[in-house]
Amino acid sequence: MNDTADKPLNFIQQIVEDDCRAVKWGTWKASDASRPGSAQTAGSPRVHTRFPPEPNGYLHIGHAKSILLNFGLAQKFGGRFNLRFDDTNPAKEEQEYVDSIKADVAWLGANWHGPNGGGLFFASDYFDRMYDWAVELIRKGKAYVCELSADEVSKRRGTPTAPATSPFRDRPAEESLRLIQEMKEGTHPNGAMTVRAKIDLASPNFNLRDPVMYRILHEAHHNTGSKWCIYPMYDWAHGFEDSIEGITHSICTLEFENHRPLYDWFIDSVNEGRSADKKIHHPQQVEFAKGLLTYTILSKRNLLRMVQEGTVKGWDDPRMPTISGFRRRGYTPEAIRTFWEEIGVTKTESVIDLGRLENAIRTDLNRRAPRAMGVLRPLKVTIENWPEGKVDWLEAQNNPEDPAAGSRTVPFTGTLFVERDDFMENPPKRFFRLAPGREVRLRWAYFVKCERVVKDAATGEVTELRCTFDPATRGGDSPDGRKVKATLHWVSADLGVPAEVRLFDRLFKVEDPGARTGEFMDDLNPISLEVVRAMIEPSLAEAKVGDKVQFERLGYFCVDRDAKPGALVFNRTVTLKDAWSRVAREE
Repeated sequence: MNDTADKPLNFIQQIVEDDCRAVKWGTWKASDASRPGSAQTAGSPRVHTRFPPEPNGYLHIGHAKSILLNFGLAQKFGGRFNLRFDDTNPAKEEQEYVDSIKADVAWLGANWHGPNGGGLFFASDYFDRMYDWAVELIRKGKAYVCELSADEVSKRRGTPTAPATSPFRDRPAEESLRLIQEMKEGTHPNGAMTVRAKIDLASPNFNLRDPVMYRILHEAHHNTGSKWCIYPMYDWAHGFEDSIEGITHSICTLEFENHRPLYDWFIDSVNEGRSADKKIHHPQQVEFAKGLLTYTILSKRNLLRMVQEGTVKGWDDPRMPTISGFRRRGYTPEAIRTFWEEIGVTKTESVIDLGRLENAIRTDLNRRAPRAMGVLRPLKVTIENWPEGKVDWLEAQNNPEDPAAGSRTVPFTGTLFVERDDFMENPPKRFFRLAPGREVRLRWAYFVKCERVVKDAATGEVTELRCTFDPATRGGDSPDGRKVKATLHWVSADLGVPAEVRLFDRLFKVEDPGARTGEFMDDLNPISLEVVRAMIEPSLAEAKVGDKVQFERLGYFCVDRDAKPGALVFNRTVTLKDAWSRVAREE
């Protein structure tokens, strides 16, 4: 998040600024600033951040906060930002996830190759060095090979008042060195043994009770292939990845606060006994509160479950809280950046109203999206006094928020479509739209009056409205000064373009999915998606995938990737108004 200069610094920015003032991490060298377009200046304080996702799923909206925070720090302080894949578990990682993460990070504007870019990295490229450090710790008596199974380790983990135990803790270093070599060579099956750090079995911080550093996993890796059959645990690898890349500020979410002593212990243990010139870099870890939203789940395990069970149509389903899902739905990176900047960065956990994110995209698209007319549930209107065959091309403003957007022309003909919800045969008192004998304004066009209603003889359903128009009201005003109380959108039935419109809504119907029953699937919104056959004005006939538009009176929409020439598909990004706030008030 790249806040403006006049905005107060958040607590992490303040830490970085203080570190820069003290030149805590040294300065950029001339060679560091030699790249064309580099944002680094030789002699200026070093700031180097990273975003380290595990490629075991698609990124979600909470990850966007971390991406923007880390990249924003690099921008603000003239530093560098790395994208690094924490790919230490091949059993759950796929190339699809790597590709999607790269696309999402780039879409948000966090350019790891630009002026503030530090590059693209993979933890798996460091496996050799990590292994060597594990061997070094065994030699120092600070690690050992343990033959307890995962279940046995769990049973022996102890309690807050009783220490953990392992019968292999005092195994001679020579024996552990032989066994870790056998583990590496593939001699032993999955689960047969692990490498554990020898820290403190009685520590009140359970992360320090001899955590596992390596486990046997006979799985091919997307980056290293079949070279390895033992893989580092996340806690062992994480700090070393930052160390190797020279990261100055390792920004993590609050759940890793209790892991920080472990990261420090690993690096300090490697550095123990080394001369100053042989010591490895020791980054500073800083924790912040993650971003949680109402009506949303962000657990990758649960998101994967919905994908696998067909609850949604893939990770980028526009109802999903993934960055790919938001992008496909029509959100902009600018709206997401603005949202997280407004939320801010603190150490206090809180749940944010999803309506704030929806308002951010409304505000953004209100400025940038052109207007058009589309009728989602068409009801035929015949103008009985319209000259036969005449087409009147009317001028319509593209965006009242942006005069430079200009105007377009829309065709008015004798047969139109209006929204079925804009007519009632027996309207209540405060219904001001079309009804028998009532006159309304058609947007950019004329006053029309409903004269007769045509119904299906068998079902009684209204199938057509017979109306008349006032030629003197062209453009929407009456020369005699008479007023109407409603303005309706419409589309020419003769020249309009058919389109599939997907009306997306919130995936869950309650603020805290699963809180009531313990099963989040119980709270799925049964109407999170409705598909309608709509008619839209012909100016949109050549719309391209990703194009955004406001359908007047209805909401903001985006052309979906499923669209093809002659077969338009629109996704509803968000309605014009927040209907969910009214629902919350009524509950």
